[in-house]
Amino acid sequence: MNGIPLEKGPELDIAVSSRVRFARNFADIPFPVKMTPKHQAALVKRVQAIISEYTAHGKLMYADMTAMHPLDRISLMERHLISPDLAESKGNSGAFINENENVSIMVNEEDHIRIQSIFQGIMLEKAYRVCDEIDSIIAEKADYAFDDKYGYLTSCPTNLGSGMRASVMLHLPALVITGFMKSILESCTKLGVAVRGIYGENSEAVGDMFQVSNQITLGRKDDETIAAIDGICQQIIDREKALRYQLYKQNIHKFEDRIFRSYGLLENARLLSAQESFKLLSDVRLGVSMGIIKNIGILTLNEILVLSQPATLQKIAGKQLNQEERDIKRAELVRIKLQK
Repeated sequence: MNGIPLEKGPELDIAVSSRVRFARNFADIPFPVKMTPKHQAALVKRVQAIISEYTAHGKLMYADMTAMHPLDRISLMERHLISPDLAESKGNSGAFINENENVSIMVNEEDHIRIQSIFQGIMLEKAYRVCDEIDSIIAEKADYAFDDKYGYLTSCPTNLGSGMRASVMLHLPALVITGFMKSILESCTKLGVAVRGIYGENSEAVGDMFQVSNQITLGRKDDETIAAIDGICQQIIDREKALRYQLYKQNIHKFEDRIFRSYGLLENARLLSAQESFKLLSDVRLGVSMGIIKNIGILTLNEILVLSQPATLQKIAGKQLNQEERDIKRAELVRIKLQK
């Protein structure tokens, strides 16, 4: 597993990834807040039995949170395969994950199960189809908690209804530099769309990365939500592109100097903190997408972004590292990846 979904979608230079997630609960099992350890263990076995023969996107292997080292948990979260809540879970919980790491089913998180699919670029419809396919397989063998008025019943009221979240991770440096990101946030809020940091709710935006997702699930059809998020993201992408070229034309030398300084630091640094690497990678990604830097691909930068995060970096090293050791290892990894 490498945390890099293989299939590329459109607008990859700005749209880092698209993700769809279904929240579901079983009708004959107490909701997570009322579950006992026995209930939790039984649910894991039940889900495993249902999806054991599902191989449409590769066999789903179980990652058991109770048997997993904390670093492994955090690394899965860094690669967006599990949520921060599941990474911190103390109960019998885990996730079924395929080899390409674009499909995962979290078990015993905030809800009984959360089905997730993720692809690079703008590919919400494809991600939705994968989730819907798995959802249908499970629904054939289990009854979901469902109400004719409220739809799918979930632990958090904000997920009532379709139980579906559609999100796109966008790289928006020009909007940040020009200060227009604030107006984007205000407009999205009015439209019932959330704009959050790289790990979703309660996380900060680092490296000019923002996650755009629907807030409303009740009373709205899935295809309407997908179309709405897709349309809003496309408008944001168009605005970002226009501002990039505007900034470039205003002062070409200043624009290119910023990009090549960041590139030079990444190529030569011997110490790189996570925060600094995010910032520098944001500049270089901007340069690559505009054709200013020609010898690096966006996919290479996506890979560096994933592999250079603290827990994943320590997994690569095969041991726990203190902060300085992580910064040394991160700088080394970045240099090697850029040279290739």
